[in-house]
Amino acid sequence: MLLPLRRVLLTAVRQHNYRFFSESHATSINTRKGLVLGVYEKQSDDEGLLLTEAAASFDSSISGKLSEMLTISGPPLKKGKSRIFYGLHQDFPSVVVVGLGKSGTGVCGKENWDNCKESIRAAVSAGCRQLQDLEVAHVEVDPCGDEQSAAEGAVLGLFEYDEFKTKKKVRVTTQPYGSVDSAAWQKGVLYGDGQNLARQLMEAPANHITPTAFANTIEQKLSPFAHKVTVHKRPQSWIESEQMGAFLSVSKGSEEPPVFLELHYKGSLDSAQPPLVLVGKGITFDSGGISLKPSSGMDAMRADMGGAATVCSALVTAAALKLPINIIGLAPLCENMPSGKANKPGDVVRAKNGKTIQVDNTDAEGRLILADALCYAHSFKPRAIINAATLTGAVDVALGSAAAGVFTNSDWLWERLQKASIVTGDRVWRMPLFQHYTKQITECALADLNNVGKYSRSGGACTAAAFLREFVTADHWAHLDIAGVMTNKDEIPYLRKGMSGRPTRTLVEFVAGLASEP
Repeated sequence: MLLPLRRVLLTAVRQHNYRFFSESHATSINTRKGLVLGVYEKQSDDEGLLLTEAAASFDSSISGKLSEMLTISGPPLKKGKSRIFYGLHQDFPSVVVVGLGKSGTGVCGKENWDNCKESIRAAVSAGCRQLQDLEVAHVEVDPCGDEQSAAEGAVLGLFEYDEFKTKKKVRVTTQPYGSVDSAAWQKGVLYGDGQNLARQLMEAPANHITPTAFANTIEQKLSPFAHKVTVHKRPQSWIESEQMGAFLSVSKGSEEPPVFLELHYKGSLDSAQPPLVLVGKGITFDSGGISLKPSSGMDAMRADMGGAATVCSALVTAAALKLPINIIGLAPLCENMPSGKANKPGDVVRAKNGKTIQVDNTDAEGRLILADALCYAHSFKPRAIINAATLTGAVDVALGSAAAGVFTNSDWLWERLQKASIVTGDRVWRMPLFQHYTKQITECALADLNNVGKYSRSGGACTAAAFLREFVTADHWAHLDIAGVMTNKDEIPYLRKGMSGRPTRTLVEFVAGLASEP
């Protein structure tokens, strides 16, 4: 009895693929090339395959073999799924086809992101990783109608921190396939590289990224833009001269000297343009101090400088993009460690603006170092101030990893941050700054402020933001609590497990938007 035609063809495909793979297995890894192409879901059962423009062009060049293989090799590809074929084209021994979902989708009001962009990032990432697992060293990528999102998916999806591993994954280079907008692709590469720099800093062990090492790394990353960037690595003596008593009270518990990193990017032709000031919490390791954290999971506190990492990486990216805007980046860098010199619960310290703070919990140290940095930020007469910090576990309880919490005194600032986050898919969500929370930190027994709210288990992210607002007089200020988005398990499909580097791309997109305004 003859087998059905479909089964015959499938058998032939499998035999052909196996034979090609066996014959080419000895080929040098460095000469292997792969291709990632996209296909949309059918709008109805009556429709044929909906290939992207690049995929259709490739299919035409091989006389329709790709369409044929997709049809006989299984059901239509759903969003996020992929299928690999071997030997279809002599230039591309391996071709991965990825599902993009339905075509024509855009911004989703319920999800607060662009479905199309997110689908492209996820699909391209999956295809590139599949080829990386096959040790394919060079991959050409279907732009899928959005070169920037495709480039972001490729760059972000292939990142893995393996600096201290003997066995490393194959390093994959990517480029767009076919006729594309090369400027948009390159922009996506720079956005992805920016977030990956933050991921690299956050993943690195705390004994390798000390305050001094962090500052040196950022200085090195900014060296290609020295004509527009000035880097100041302020030592302890300078911090003392600025009377940053809150910052110094945290740093004194560690043997590692503190550094106040100050970055000036002058991208605007108008040197008198008021700068945007970005401030990042830079605790390079947080043990909790005398209020010691539990040992389980404490290793992740090497990333408690995520605010500084994302802010500094955003500035590096802005410089690489040559954005016409003046930016100042500030990062108070130190460790929070227990010792005979460390803050003790109940100690009172004085911040740069003269306000006194009762330190009832030494593990609420991020707000102390940010208090002095925010005071200093005002000396530049800024256009706006944005600070980012892995500040509270409470924001993780409230929002999880879906979005960074934003506390702001400015509707103008919020609208632009939210708009940027919709484009990048790295979302933000506005949180309250009620006087209700301010009362909880100003009613203090020994000082002007307490570093924790008097109802310690209630509204922790909100009382932390209320504390920071006591050091802000600027009309446009936003605090991003990014503790909930610090890591990625499997929530964001185009990021591997580990430190996320979020929300670097949203900060960059916000800066780019601000730079384009009159």
